Amino acid sequence: MKVTLKTVLTLATLFFISVCGADDSSWRKLSLNNTVLLTLPHGQVVIELAPQFSPKNAAQFSKLTQQGFYDGTKFYRVIDGFVAQAGPKDGSKKDKSVPLLAMESEWQTDSKWTYTPVQQHDLFAPQTGFKQGFALAYQAGENDSLGTAWLTHCPGTIAMARNNAADSASSHFYFVIGQAPRYLDRIMTIFGRVVYGMQHIQAIQRTAVIDGDDAVKPRHFTKIVSMQLMSDVAKAEQIHLEVENTESTAFAERLVQRRTRDSAFFYKKPPPVLDVCQIPIRSRLIK
Repeated sequence: MKVTLKTVLTLATLFFISVCGADDSSWRKLSLNNTVLLTLPHGQVVIELAPQFSPKNAAQFSKLTQQGFYDGTKFYRVIDGFVAQAGPKDGSKKDKSVPLLAMESEWQTDSKWTYTPVQQHDLFAPQTGFKQGFALAYQAGENDSLGTAWLTHCPGTIAMARNNAADSASSHFYFVIGQAPRYLDRIMTIFGRVVYGMQHIQAIQRTAVIDGDDAVKPRHFTKIVSMQLMSDVAKAEQIHLEVENTESTAFAERLVQRRTRDSAFFYKKPPPVLDVCQIPIRSRLIK
């Protein structure tokens, strides 16, 4: 029997599922207490927080959100193909009122820790994959010691901005709006991702211009109309979502399909490489 690459990858995926005990449910409902509704002048965005990976940063962002801290603040640093960064005026009383946060850019894993693998020998990590909908990278420890995992800067992720010191983040945050700046992995704290309305994030007014063009005046910077925990939003205005379950059998099978590119469109087959940042995690509205 001829053993094809697709067969090998499929068997490997099924082996992973049997070892890790992946859930057969293809979708996962988001908690209203763990999602944030960001209202911009041109549309609404839903953010899923990641307290399981960066608990203190996610908690501080949630607390500030509930206080209305971000309402009226602007996206003051928006670079096409890179990030959209927002927060209070730098150095202002409001800015200084928020305590600094320790870096939560990676965590240790034990022998029982599992994830859905995507690619080995990634450009920035020995292994990439997904856990609970979030793209991550992983490095095994030596001689059965603890491993290390961290979230990756894929488009749509939200992370805390900081100064030069590692533990200098407080309230300023940014969305990745361009190609994945993976060189920021492990030195910034990612604490969530966009699950709805990414087109509105992409429509935020850019503040950086090319040489020779007129500078964008601050009055034209995109303003945050409001930011609320979804559980605090009036029931009639809440956005209920389900997202693809990255621990499911269906998702593992989709990874195989994306890697092998069996569609007739690919009359020339690309290499079986699967970038973790090129796997969109699907969302759907619950009516």
